[in-house]
Amino acid sequence: MVKVPDSLPCRVYLLAYDIKRGRLTARGRLGPLLRAAALTELYLDGRLVGERRPQLGTPGDDPYGLLAQIGASRPRRWQYWVGKDKRAMVRAVQAELEAEGYIRVRSRRLLGLIPVQQVEIRDPRVVKDLWGRASSALRGRPVAHVNSYDAATLALAAAGGLHTVITRGERRRHRKRIAALTARSGPAVPALRKALDAEAAAAAG
Repeated sequence: MVKVPDSLPCRVYLLAYDIKRGRLTARGRLGPLLRAAALTELYLDGRLVGERRPQLGTPGDDPYGLLAQIGASRPRRWQYWVGKDKRAMVRAVQAELEAEGYIRVRSRRLLGLIPVQQVEIRDPRVVKDLWGRASSALRGRPVAHVNSYDAATLALAAAGGLHTVITRGERRRHRKRIAALTARSGPAVPALRKALDAEAAAAAG
């Protein structure tokens, strides 16, 4: 049995990896996805509460510094926190996964000039295990009995358009199931969808 990360952001990062193509996907959406995953983890564990705006709940670990940010700020909507410090979030999760031995990151220069990072999965079985959990959340037992992190992973993948986990066609076919999983996962998931829609609209404008 393979060991998967405990952290929800780490799980989402690994699921963004396309094993067949050997590369990380959804790079433009990965930052908001990981922020939403971190916020969802804090909400599910009771460290954040509130439906319209996140508020500090039960004291606990703050691995990515989100509780400190929210505690030091005036009240803001979930969508704001999903979209904040996106690049720093990707770097933090990537460094965590590398330190724990899940990935290898190689730096090189494209055309000898542009610095790029190539991510490699050390054990593809970890990604396959996580994909199996997400797939089971979509098609398996009744929603009420799905593991909360598995439900959240699938809901985040659907909201973030993570095609390595769920295709557009599957999102249409399983709309009601995804809505039920989203309702279990808290307000950061719909906030992710709104944040990505707003970014797309701004880019189009």
